[in-house]
Amino acid sequence: MSTLMRWDPFREMTTLRDEMNRLFTRTIGDQPVAKAAGNATWSPPVDVFDTPEAIVLKAELPGLTVEDVVVELDDNVLTISGERRFEEKVENGRAHRLERAYGAFSRTMTLPHGVKAEDISATFTDGVLEVRVPKADEVKPRRIAVSAATA
Repeated sequence: MSTLMRWDPFREMTTLRDEMNRLFTRTIGDQPVAKAAGNATWSPPVDVFDTPEAIVLKAELPGLTVEDVVVELDDNVLTISGERRFEEKVENGRAHRLERAYGAFSRTMTLPHGVKAEDISATFTDGVLEVRVPKADEVKPRRIAVSAATA
């Protein structure tokens, strides 16, 4: 018996992004010093949930404030962007290891049709940005009543 699986465009986009990141890292390698100096971009991890009422995105943005983050919607494309600045000062010494990523970031996701663009909301709590994209009533799942046939 086979099961019916709902197609998820975000899963394919995430797989493509991960493959591109692996290819990029293999080609030029990871350069933490350039990232620390703010010369490179970084990509914060984003979880995407599909609930009956909304599509919910949660992005990890530790060390940033509300003022550092921009959420925009343009032609059904949602963009989360901002910048984490390198502001560490080392007096009379030097950094031995810099592993945290710094610089500008931008994540874009094409939203499916049938969302309420005017009702999108974003909240930022404890370094996590949550964006809620409500679904229109016509695309929400609904139960259909089954009646018995009359003889």
